[in-house]
Amino acid sequence: MPIIETGLLGLLTTGVLAYLLGSVPFGIVITRTMGLGDLRQIGSGNIGATNVLRTGNKPAAFATLLLDSGKGAIAVLLARWVFADDAAQLAGLAAFLGHLFPVWLGFKGGKGVATFLGILLALAFTVGLAACATWLITAVVSRISSLSALVSSALSAIWATFLGHGDMALLIVILATLVFYRHLPNIERIRVGTEPRIGKK
Repeated sequence: MPIIETGLLGLLTTGVLAYLLGSVPFGIVITRTMGLGDLRQIGSGNIGATNVLRTGNKPAAFATLLLDSGKGAIAVLLARWVFADDAAQLAGLAAFLGHLFPVWLGFKGGKGVATFLGILLALAFTVGLAACATWLITAVVSRISSLSALVSSALSAIWATFLGHGDMALLIVILATLVFYRHLPNIERIRVGTEPRIGKK
């Protein structure tokens, strides 16, 4: 846990604004703008970059990845710039909740992987790099995006502690728990061998 330095009003303001930023569904915005249809009716119905990739449009998927990770990172960096590390961690959590449970979509959002990685990169760049590397290595070996997300999120608290950022561990455990919760259907498909591979339309 970080030292509490920010006042209650500052923390409340940070939480609300970060949630609203996190709740912007960039995947839906991008696919509609590019004429790719309603993302919720494509593939898994998820609003994240992996499902955008199932449209066959790699630039759209890449843009979604950047924006979904960027909104988490921007929320953290702005909160740290205006207040302190306690507000930065709260901003990361609030932005993540906004992505998972966006008010604009009836609280039915994405699975949070890109946003999770963006938050880690902004909070502690080395921890974020370790998490991204874990995702990439698992993806190369398994070709399963959801498995990569699960392995990366599960190991991130360990990376944070090992790299000297133990004050982030509790936040990471909370975020990772939410990642696992949102991936419960994927976990079942992985178990029975029916989880789609990366790049499959």
